[in-house]
Amino acid sequence: MGVTGGVSLEDVGDGVTRITWNRELQELGHEAASTAVREVLERAFGELGQARVEAFVDPADLAATRIATWAGLQREGVMRDAVAVGDARADRVVFARVHTDAPVSGGRGFRAVLNSFLPRKRAIAQLLVRDLDGRVLLCNLTYKQDWDLPGGVVEVGESPRLAAEREVEEELALVVPAGPLVLTDWLPPWSGWDDAVCLVFDGGRHDASLAAGIVPQRREIRTARFCTPAEVHELCADFTARRIDTALANAEAGRCTFSESGRPV
Repeated sequence: MGVTGGVSLEDVGDGVTRITWNRELQELGHEAASTAVREVLERAFGELGQARVEAFVDPADLAATRIATWAGLQREGVMRDAVAVGDARADRVVFARVHTDAPVSGGRGFRAVLNSFLPRKRAIAQLLVRDLDGRVLLCNLTYKQDWDLPGGVVEVGESPRLAAEREVEEELALVVPAGPLVLTDWLPPWSGWDDAVCLVFDGGRHDASLAAGIVPQRREIRTARFCTPAEVHELCADFTARRIDTALANAEAGRCTFSESGRPV
């Protein structure tokens, strides 16, 4: 589809065009380069009638990343082993604009670009459910050896409080209202997981007969039961046990604190 001022367009079919730019343009600086890329984007959507323009950027190329962003391309994710580099393959970050995207010159379009690349942290919502003897409801999970509080990952756009209630109902068939937040615990990267924030809500005290109504979701839960504080430390990973200890203390004191890997800070 041609080269304009160091910017190239390649038709990949079905209304999709791939945009690239050369090193000489990139060395002019991100403002000049992004302006040139933006002008070619406008031509692709206007004169050429394309529906989507995408760029594959080396994750280590910070200058190219900045140019793509300033030109109004939204970060969509990482395509693993996207290109051949010598005898190996390499990942590429996929940036793109589609013809229906709001102009970057306006607030809506600018926010959409920012939202596409700013960091997003995974959130986990859990319920601290106790019986009248102070035992804690724990789940034996299918995908790890150690036990944990009931709960799970908060969906995009979902209230963490409602997520905790939803997860408990889905995984255990229990309807337990989430009370006040008792702990915000930051979890560092661990065993293939990125870091996350765990929000523990007070699930209240209940008669031990509550456990009789548990129907485990077999895909994720082997079993669940009320456990003594000693069993918490026996069955849970050390950081989970610390989180539960801190959450219990906070629930008793009627407070909410912040911790890192279960350690109050």
